[in-house]
Amino acid sequence: MSAAPSRRTAATSAARAGRAAAAGAAIAHLLRRLGWAAIVIAGVTAVSFAIAHLLPGDPARMLVGPQASAADVDRVRTVYALDRPVPVQFARFVRRLVHIGPYPGSPHAGARGDPEHRSCAAGPFGLHLDLGYSFHYRKPVVDLLEAKAPRSLELAVAALSVQLLLGLALGLVAAARRGTAWDHAALGVTLLVASAPTIVIGPALQYVLAYKLRLLPYDGYGVTAAEHLRSLVLPALTLGLFGSALYARVVREELRALLRQDFIRTARAKGASRLRAFVVHALRNALLPLATLAALDLGALAGGAIVTERLFRWPGVGSMAVEALQNRDGPLLVGTVLFAAAAIVLATVALDLAALALDPRLRSRSR
Repeated sequence: MSAAPSRRTAATSAARAGRAAAAGAAIAHLLRRLGWAAIVIAGVTAVSFAIAHLLPGDPARMLVGPQASAADVDRVRTVYALDRPVPVQFARFVRRLVHIGPYPGSPHAGARGDPEHRSCAAGPFGLHLDLGYSFHYRKPVVDLLEAKAPRSLELAVAALSVQLLLGLALGLVAAARRGTAWDHAALGVTLLVASAPTIVIGPALQYVLAYKLRLLPYDGYGVTAAEHLRSLVLPALTLGLFGSALYARVVREELRALLRQDFIRTARAKGASRLRAFVVHALRNALLPLATLAALDLGALAGGAIVTERLFRWPGVGSMAVEALQNRDGPLLVGTVLFAAAAIVLATVALDLAALALDPRLRSRSR
């Protein structure tokens, strides 16, 4: 009578110990990933800052304008520490990147009236983010990113949705009908789309859908909500068609490999239909590599699809990065590069955590 409760207690203790070990492994894995993310961000910051300072032009003169006196130029150069050596400027930039400042709601919050915080964005707990002051726009870089980033993120989500829908559909058809005309047709479509860059796909879509059929606007962002949604279609299709080719091939190859595995034959032997074995058992296991690609693509697209945004005059981070390079705007260029790097790093960390939560094999491997 007493042996059964003892066994239950031991099993409960073992289960708790296993959960604690899994939680510890997940936390250690997260800390390692965050450490690598910090190293990547630091490296990107140093390289982009160095490149920005190699651009020709006088930043102080750009800030005050061509008609300003030499005294005004010298004063601005002193205020923004542009008269100091590049290593000193970089150390100041890193120190000011995230720092403690006035709390939100205080008289100096937002900091725009305070020379020390004129280019900051005030966050919780007194944390301030400072990416400097744009030479060309004469505005804080954080304000410019705040206005452009949601538009790039919107385009990224729309393009990724197209990639997933088309890529998954083509991959499923090719895997389910492997060796048939359907398989060859799907492979031919993916090869054709993958061979055409966005600079070719975009104008082709503009010619057919905007010029010939007059269904959609050529470019722009639109004014009303309806115009905005219609303007989103062409750039999202351009990015989605190009990316869907890789997704289709990944799904096809993963499914073909999984359908030869023993667990599929076991499921069929136990009475599972071919459709159930294909969808429930094989497709579910093929989604993890697809999710990996999707997370990386979302981070890259959110950081700005430069060619597509410029082609369709989409006012996102990618277009702003090109303008920063053309205008020799160092702080804005560094800000856009850091934003793109942070988007990719955060997407990668989120993917690692999701994979760790969904796949028990990864949890045991990370201990």
